[in-house]
Amino acid sequence: MDSKTLNIGMIGLDTSHAPLFAEMLNDSAHPHHVPGARVIVAFPGGSPDFPLSIDRVAGFTAKIESDFGVRMAGSIGEVAEEADAILLLTVDGRIHAEQFAAVAPYGKPVFIDKPFAVSSRDARAIADLAREHRVPLMSCSSVRWAENLDAAVRAGDQGGIIGADCCGPMELQPTQPGFFWYGIHMADMLYRCMGRGCTEVRVTANEDHDLAVGVWADGRIGTIRGNRKGNRRFGALLHREQGTEYVDVYAAQKPYFASMLEEVVRMFQTKTPPLDIEETIEVIAFLEAANESRATGKSVPLRGSFAKRNG
Repeated sequence: MDSKTLNIGMIGLDTSHAPLFAEMLNDSAHPHHVPGARVIVAFPGGSPDFPLSIDRVAGFTAKIESDFGVRMAGSIGEVAEEADAILLLTVDGRIHAEQFAAVAPYGKPVFIDKPFAVSSRDARAIADLAREHRVPLMSCSSVRWAENLDAAVRAGDQGGIIGADCCGPMELQPTQPGFFWYGIHMADMLYRCMGRGCTEVRVTANEDHDLAVGVWADGRIGTIRGNRKGNRRFGALLHREQGTEYVDVYAAQKPYFASMLEEVVRMFQTKTPPLDIEETIEVIAFLEAANESRATGKSVPLRGSFAKRNG
């Protein structure tokens, strides 16, 4: 592995992850400092029709520029030219495919923050473009990397995993429809537990809660529960052949976002993603099917699902 410090470019300063990651990479005194990379250049971006994007750009841009010495670029291409690797953090999943298309020809490693995309079509287009330009690519929710969730999944003393139930907050945002805004956190947790192979999803929803039930090709069942009332903490019940374990992701000493950033920097250094992009695409297909079921009340097959690929 190359031990040199990598120069990182940021695209999209409209998420709290932007100043957080800049601090963790550029400030060696941060309690969860991640060595090996430093943010040097950024493009602010922002979506005018998405208040949680455009209303945060100015403040985050000022902080990143003044506190961490990051230069602001005039275009996405300028960031891609100067950086060794790219954090595409834009909070609006609708424009990730367009932004990735602008950086892919440079062939540099890219991390795309959640949601990877808000349609299976865009998710597949991004992955195909990455393959065409040989771009090491990674995208996921940070909750997937919670240390105690990882430890629980890796433990085998109670037999194989037969199912999982994941829960957390699920506010709704019109521009990131249904499950895509916060449901992606629980879906990534579920896939960390279950792996690929979901064939269909059915959702029960009301004003306060959503429950998505996924059926895997091997007969296992996994669920995600999104709450807009009451308990809004991330957690999971992991069901094994000889027992069930509750995982409180907040109980780990290291924050899950710190664990994820370590994985991202390692990917930038090795150019080997720790997560198969096909799993990321299936997470998006799961959320897309859940949204359709949320609207119709019917069971919906995943587009490009495990069953269709192997049936």
